[in-house]
Amino acid sequence: MTDATSKGPLTTADGTPLKRKLEQAMFASRLRAFGLVAPLLAFILAVFVVPITVFMVRGFHNPTYETYMPKSTELLLEWDGVSEPTEEMAAAMVADLIQARADKTIGRAATRVNQEYSGTRSMFTRTARKAAKMEAPFMAALVKAHKNWGKPEVWQAIKVAATSWTPAYFLAALDLKYKGDGSVVWQVEERQIHITLFLRTMEISLIVTLSCFALGFPVAWLLANLKVRTANLLMILVLLPFWTSILVRTTAWIAMLQGQGVVNDLMAFSGLNQVILQFMLLFRDYGDLKLASLCSNDVNGVLATGEATLQTLSAQAADAQTTCAAEMVRIYSASGLEAAVAQAGALKAEALRWGYGDERFSMIYNKTGTLVAMTHILLPFMILPLYSVMKTIPPAYLRAAKSLGATNWTAFWRVYFPQTVPGIGAGSMLVFILAIGYYITPALVGGQDGQMISNFIDFHMRKSLNWSLAAALGGVLLIIVMFLYWLYDRVVGIDNMKFG
Repeated sequence: MTDATSKGPLTTADGTPLKRKLEQAMFASRLRAFGLVAPLLAFILAVFVVPITVFMVRGFHNPTYETYMPKSTELLLEWDGVSEPTEEMAAAMVADLIQARADKTIGRAATRVNQEYSGTRSMFTRTARKAAKMEAPFMAALVKAHKNWGKPEVWQAIKVAATSWTPAYFLAALDLKYKGDGSVVWQVEERQIHITLFLRTMEISLIVTLSCFALGFPVAWLLANLKVRTANLLMILVLLPFWTSILVRTTAWIAMLQGQGVVNDLMAFSGLNQVILQFMLLFRDYGDLKLASLCSNDVNGVLATGEATLQTLSAQAADAQTTCAAEMVRIYSASGLEAAVAQAGALKAEALRWGYGDERFSMIYNKTGTLVAMTHILLPFMILPLYSVMKTIPPAYLRAAKSLGATNWTAFWRVYFPQTVPGIGAGSMLVFILAIGYYITPALVGGQDGQMISNFIDFHMRKSLNWSLAAALGGVLLIIVMFLYWLYDRVVGIDNMKFG
């Protein structure tokens, strides 16, 4: 038998080696496939990858000051940030102020410096109006125009603003401050808000995810085990919220959760409000209930501001007043301010006397409203992955477990539940990532303690126009999400996440 390899490589009819012909065919196939996905790829690059990349770069790069104040920028970058500012720096600053005012760009440069040191915008604009008449020595002239020019920390802030590529914004997103001498310190206490917001965002997102799981798991199980016709009808109810605007759904919750809303009416009618109040008083002091209880809010308001609160309560319609408010207003009208304040003190001293039957709770414009509304809006995103996974689990598995002696709970926990873990992972990941970036619902129903970091990103994008800080906050949020995604992959495994 002749060895096949002695005849040389296999070829096609036209003499082309078979291996090369196969590679050409595969290349043509891949090229056709790429052509099919090219429009989608271009769309993703144009509206997703490129904008996010540009936006993230803004968190490190802001050339505003360097563009409009080039002469002082050159000297500021050479300055060590520790020694006294030089006369040459002051002269360059005056020249830049004159030119920037002539070009009508002084406001932009001043705004950039004001991001590093509050109050410097007015300093720049006021000094720019006088700069054309200034003479040497220029440092003394600047100080005469505005006393803040004599502060070293102001010049350090200007140096930070003059540095186009800077970590200042990302440090500010972590409540840190980058100084002109290169050191990093904590922001003053009253400006340390971002870490608190990040933690609150994580807390709200986690609670919403757990709430969606607790509510969605039984619903998904019911849908997966009902007859197909009935399950399809109920699935319409799950999908129905997608046909309604998020704005409309959130506004509906405002009407339902307000003091005189449907939820408070039902709790007052059933007496559940008294049970909740008594339970809260076991763990919290009376004065701490002001954000949860409308009645305690009225009492604390009268004790704090006296007549001003009583006049506000008097202006309310009778059917909108809590019993506490009605009682204090009645005493105020009959016996005066001191008697009404005394009654407020008596109510506070004997909080358990609140058995009036119509005590209302403030469930809107706070964290409670945010949690309720977001759970409702994101619940379908938990139900659908769970349902798609549960639908693939054969019922015979549970019957087999029970036939071998397992109880209903054991069969569920040891056989059924482990098979739903991929759906739980997919739904939890989907809900958590959506919740962590939510801003419409917290903006409408969150109030002061229900705001999330996304609301501050939106604020800096649309109102303060500090896009670089908004980009830094978004970058930190992206890093947190990517870290949690990596952690989930290490602990659970991303391969175990399924959508059906």
